[in-house]
Amino acid sequence: MATQSPFFGKRDREAESLTSRPAPLMGSNTNLSGTPVNPSTLTTQAANAAASVAKEGGSKLTVGPNIKLKGVEITDCDTLVVEGLVEATMDSRVMQIAEQGAFKGSAEIDIAEIRGLFDGNLTVREKLVIHSTGKVTGKIRYGKIVVEEGGQLSGEISFGTSAASGSAAKPAATLQAAA
Repeated sequence: MATQSPFFGKRDREAESLTSRPAPLMGSNTNLSGTPVNPSTLTTQAANAAASVAKEGGSKLTVGPNIKLKGVEITDCDTLVVEGLVEATMDSRVMQIAEQGAFKGSAEIDIAEIRGLFDGNLTVREKLVIHSTGKVTGKIRYGKIVVEEGGQLSGEISFGTSAASGSAAKPAATLQAAA
């Protein structure tokens, strides 16, 4: 007789356990056990709970060392971790390129952390972080940028990421960083 793997259906069980819990009463100054609760801590606790659920429930793709992923379009991925080589187009929330990792292609990201190589069109809606071992080349647009000492950035670099600001934005600078 075959047994079912404990991993299959895990998301269904998690979702069921989340929806089957009774919601605390809003405006109540006691928790479910009847002990008094400070109302000012409710929003902090709710925010922390929401953040932990988002981290667990977010979709994550890791391309490990020595793996090459070519000619794909990556969609519906919250976090992409690149430790190998990826040649793709993607729209995601977070991209992390490890020191030995490389990404070639086009990416629209909320937050990007580059420790390896990026070559292509990169639009970072919120924050681009280029670490000391990182090298970014191509057409780069960003909301905020942090470049550690030793990080390299070259190509067409401009501030602003939205379509409206894209037509009105002027390139902040064209940087050529050398080692």
